[in-house]
Parts: sequence; structure tokens; C-alpha cells
Amino acid sequence: MNFIDWKRNLEIVLTAEGYKFALTDPKPDEPPENASAVVKKSYQQWVKASEMSHCYMLASMTNVLQHNHEKFSTAAELLSNLEELFGHQSRPARQSTMQMVMNTRMAEGTPVREHVLQMMGYLNVLEVLGASIDPETQVNMILNSLPPSFNQFKLNYSMNNLSYSLSELMNSLQTVERVIKNDHSLLNLEKCSSSKLKPKGKNMK
Repeated sequence: MNFIDWKRNLEIVLTAEGYKFALTDPKPDEPPENASAVVKKSYQQWVKASEMSHCYMLASMTNVLQHNHEKFSTAAELLSNLEELFGHQSRPARQSTMQMVMNTRMAEGTPVREHVLQMMGYLNVLEVLGASIDPETQVNMILNSLPPSFNQFKLNYSMNNLSYSLSELMNSLQTVERVIKNDHSLLNLEKCSSSKLKPKGKNMK
């Protein structure tokens, strides 16, 4: 079983179906008879999400693994056991992906959107592989990978204690990129105009 690929695909499916919270949120206590309708509904939603996640997981396993994991009552318990069995596979992959995050640098003049998407992909893989990186650190990792043309943006971010989600960061960087390109185009235009104004021919003594 390729646990890394299996878990990545599982999380994609469960996220799309709206059931992933059953793997991350603790199992709620069963509400008493006199509990409010809201509390009962919340409990039923968690139970359904766990049951559906459990079914998706068993359906994607080999017959042998199915037989060995049918005893687990919740999807979270089932996943925890699989991580104990196969989690060692993710360690070298996690180290390799972290190296890519730390070593990737955006080349000056290349599209910032493509670079940020690449970095976000690496960070997503790290999350799937079990790495826990807080949002602020993720943003700083991307900022550290940017070329010198974004130094002013990085300085403003640090001095003003700004806070961005990854999508907000990408939008802001694209705005800065457009400003940088406009400034560069204006500078080239000024140089061209200055060159045309210079007199031609020999200097008069």
C-alpha cells in the first residue's frame, strides 16, 4: 500500500464530500434526550461524516486490510492505525519535500503566481505527510523564496506586522508584480526618450 498517495487521495475525496472534519474533530458525546435540536443535529452530522469516511477508507483498501480494519468504529481510529502501520513511509518523503521548500527560489522576472502555486503545492504535500506548519510560517517560507525585487514588500510585511492567508499573499504579490513591471517599463521609456534627445554627429569645438 502506498500510504502517502492513498492518504492524499482520501483527503481530496473527503474534503469534496464535506466529511473530512470527522478525521480532525473529536467524537462528540452522544446528546441526552432533552438536548436541543441543534446539539442533536451536530452530533448526527459528525456520526454520518465518520461513517461515510469509514466506508470510503475500507472501499479503497485491499481485502486483507479491509478484514483487519473493519473492527474500528470510527474513521479517525482506522486512520490512526494505518498511520502506525505505514506512517514510516512518509518520513523520507517529508524530509525531501521540506528540502524543496527551503531550496526553491523564484527567478527574477518569472511569474510570481506560478511560483507561489508551486510553493503552496509543496506545503500541501507536507501537510498530507503529517508535517504541522502554522500559517504564518508558511507565508514566511514563501516570502523568503522571493527575489530582491520584492524586498520592499517583505519589509512592509515585517514592519507593519501584516497577516495574510496564502491566497491573500498571492493576490498581493501579483499586485506588486504589476507595479514592478510598470515601473520597469517607465524606466525603459525614459531611457529611450533621453537617448533620442542626444545630438548626433561630431562634437563642435
